[in-house]
Amino acid sequence: MPPRPSRVEERQRRYRQGHRGEWLAAAYLKAKGYRILGRRVATGAGEIDIIALRRGRVAFVEVKRRSDLAAAEASVSSRQRQRIHRAADLWLAHHASYQTCQMGFDLIFVLPWRLPKHLPDAL
Repeated sequence: MPPRPSRVEERQRRYRQGHRGEWLAAAYLKAKGYRILGRRVATGAGEIDIIALRRGRVAFVEVKRRSDLAAAEASVSSRQRQRIHRAADLWLAHHASYQTCQMGFDLIFVLPWRLPKHLPDAL
C-alpha cells in the first residue's frame, strides 16, 4: 500500500487541479467567443477566478472543479457569492472602460470527462 500524502502534498495537488480546472474553463469560454480579461484576479475583497468579455457583457466567473454536479452545486455558498460581487465592484472601480458594460456573475462547473458546464448569471 503506498504511503498517504502529507497535508502539504494534498494541498499542492488540489491547487494544481484547481489551476487546471480554471485553465479548462477559460479555454471553454474562449471557444464560446469570450475574450479573457483576467484569470485569478486579486482584489481587496477577494479573488475572481476569470473575468471575460463577450458582446458588451463582462462576466465574473467562479469555477468549481468537483467529482460530480451535486458536489459542485453544493460548493457555492451565499458568502462566496457576496465576496465575488464585492470583488467585481472593486475591479470595475479600477477599470473605468468596462463600467458601461452589462455585468454577469457566472458559474462554470468542471467535472471529470465532460465539457465544462457554464451557467450564466448563476451567482
